[in-house]
Amino acid sequence: MRKTLTTTAVAGMVLAGTAACGTVENLSAGQKLDNAFDKLGEERSLAFELDLDTDAASLKALDAEQSEPGEEMPAEIAELLSEGTISVSMHSKKPIKDSGEKDFTAMAMKLSGPDGALLEYRLVGDWIYARVDAATLGEMSGSPLPPASELPPEAGAFKKLLEGGWIKLSKKEMEKTGKNMSGAEGLGAEEPSAEPSLDAKTQKKLTDALKKAVAENVDLTTSGGSDGTEHIKATAPFRTLLTELFDALKPLQNDLPIGDELPTAKDFADAPNKKVSADFTLKNGELTEVSVDLAKLAETAKVKKFALVLRVSEGEKPEAPAGATELNIEELMTSMLSGAFGSPAADEMSGDASFEEGDLAGDVQIW
Repeated sequence: MRKTLTTTAVAGMVLAGTAACGTVENLSAGQKLDNAFDKLGEERSLAFELDLDTDAASLKALDAEQSEPGEEMPAEIAELLSEGTISVSMHSKKPIKDSGEKDFTAMAMKLSGPDGALLEYRLVGDWIYARVDAATLGEMSGSPLPPASELPPEAGAFKKLLEGGWIKLSKKEMEKTGKNMSGAEGLGAEEPSAEPSLDAKTQKKLTDALKKAVAENVDLTTSGGSDGTEHIKATAPFRTLLTELFDALKPLQNDLPIGDELPTAKDFADAPNKKVSADFTLKNGELTEVSVDLAKLAETAKVKKFALVLRVSEGEKPEAPAGATELNIEELMTSMLSGAFGSPAADEMSGDASFEEGDLAGDVQIW
């Protein structure tokens, strides 16, 4: 992603995460935010929707500040980012805050564009379900996939996927195949190491450090209505907040599961220091929406509105879609290796054809 949109994501995560860290507990606004996030953790079903509250023209203007001639954001991407949404829902046997991977019985994710769903994924029980709008995604990326009608019969479920239908895969079979591939002879693969984690003592140090940095740099104000709706606004200078947060992490660097050096104030020298704000909406004490206003981060671009919005709801348990075609992983891999899914032209190019240094010079790149 471009520098501008990367900045947007960082600002959104920083400001939206101030409450999750339990910041400024000595203030009533901070306590209300803490309580609202605690309530989310007690739920067994949750749904989130994330989108950008902006328009395509504003996105292109922001991108133009950083882009070289000929590398500007395509109109299709700007339209997707301005009108698209990402929806996530989950259901667990336990409260979300106490749930491990095995406690989640159903999860779903959907990426929607201006004209409907582009990609959907569901995990229900022991099955993974997916469908995709391959034609639209191919056009947007500049690398269209072959039409489903051109695929041979042995393409099976993959053909259904290109037609926009649901396919399903066994979660157990996927895990088994993954283990077999990671342990295949001749690949030099080793048993994957355990995911890095923080012990309770380090977690407390980390939380206390972040709470202190945020409490010293974030201002909170409260406004409310008569219908139980309350707005808590968190405001902070962007560069200063980022710098203070990472400075607070420096003493804990050796205890954190990170591979690279943490950024310093020098790394943030070019980041804007204008104030950005996050508006937390509470309804009867429960968090329903977070809107991060980032329009002020624009340098010279004329931006009407530019905000990152996260909507929260209790959600419903995701269900398995009807009529899904089962995809056998071993058959899929065999077909891919044998070129069953490629076009005749692609098959001619494969095989023993030599690879020269300039072969990729004219390839289409996804922005």
